[in-house]
Amino acid sequence: MASKRSISLVAALLLAGCGQGAPKAGNAVSLEVAARARGLIVDPADAPLTGLYARANDRLCLIEQGGAARIGMVSDYGDGLACAATGVARRSGESLSVELGAANDCAFEAQFDGERIVFPAKLPDSCKRFCDPRASLSAFSVERLSASASEASALRDPRGRLLCPG
Repeated sequence: MASKRSISLVAALLLAGCGQGAPKAGNAVSLEVAARARGLIVDPADAPLTGLYARANDRLCLIEQGGAARIGMVSDYGDGLACAATGVARRSGESLSVELGAANDCAFEAQFDGERIVFPAKLPDSCKRFCDPRASLSAFSVERLSASASEASALRDPRGRLLCPG
């Protein structure tokens, strides 16, 4: 049977370890910088935009052209409910400025981490016109499937129209 002294010592060591808490913000930043330097995680500033992205029934294509990119997306809810839109995207750090439609009146900032694109949960009302009733592009989220421009340019909407034609 363990002595009271050894039990107290183990308890004191356990409590001391509990006081460490979560890593400090500075340490987390240092770890991310080191991981990017070693190529363990993608630096969004260096990651190409061009590619085909998807998640469940959501698809997105991006084809870079100079300082901008053609963007197209489709979200298929089934039962004839879908969203489909095309436009232009411009990258600034980890942000994508997206303008959809010929009038560019559906404009918002999406997040890009090098592999994933996430639209904001609240989009302008002008974006509703790209969707059937009860469908939405809000909080649209996709991950890179391919960095191929040819695969991205083959993406079609539910009516068969190319979203990022080559």
